[in-house]
Amino acid sequence: MFFDPMYLLIVGPAIVLSMITQFWVQSAFKKFSRVPVAAGLSGAEVAERIVAQAGLGVRVERVQGFLSDHYDPTHRVLRLSPNVFDRRSISSVGVAAHDAGHALQHAKNYLPLQWRSALVPITKVGTTLAWPLLLIGFLLGSLGLVKVGIIFFSAAVLFQVVTLPVEFDASRRAVAVIQQMGLVTTTEVAGVKKVLTAAAMTYVAAAAASIAQLLYFLMRAGLLGGRRD
Repeated sequence: MFFDPMYLLIVGPAIVLSMITQFWVQSAFKKFSRVPVAAGLSGAEVAERIVAQAGLGVRVERVQGFLSDHYDPTHRVLRLSPNVFDRRSISSVGVAAHDAGHALQHAKNYLPLQWRSALVPITKVGTTLAWPLLLIGFLLGSLGLVKVGIIFFSAAVLFQVVTLPVEFDASRRAVAVIQQMGLVTTTEVAGVKKVLTAAAMTYVAAAAASIAQLLYFLMRAGLLGGRRD
């Protein structure tokens, strides 16, 4: 299991894709971080304007980390990293608008977001238990433990898959709202789209890697393709 060429064959391409997309998003973010927006608004100001116009009552706060930006639906807080919160660039505006898009989804009861929120506690348990169960199951040759581990791992895969429409829709809402509100110029919108497309591809790569790992475990357990050794 530890040095299985089949693992590299199935999961390897997805891992390479993940590495490429991580480089892509960091490169795009840094590139457009150097391009100021004509409106002179910071990421925090853009997010505040979007949620205020929609009457959402969402707070905008600073959080530490690089691209650690996220919307917390439980506490109705939009947290932005320093590079997004403080800066007045195409990157900061795009990322801030994207996370404000999640707040808009929450307000509109966007179904995939509700599914993802419902999966969070299940996913936390699944990711904690899946790997130990799979490792012990394969080492002991216990198909029962392996099957339970696969079930838990499947919850994490499902979360990754459900995340895709949530992220793409948030970006779509972000681009639409900043255009409608006149927060960016036509030229700046093109830059925003490039940053958000790069960010979206990281979620695609993560989902692909999770699905590839699940397929590998199913094959190793003899539940797919008939292989079990």
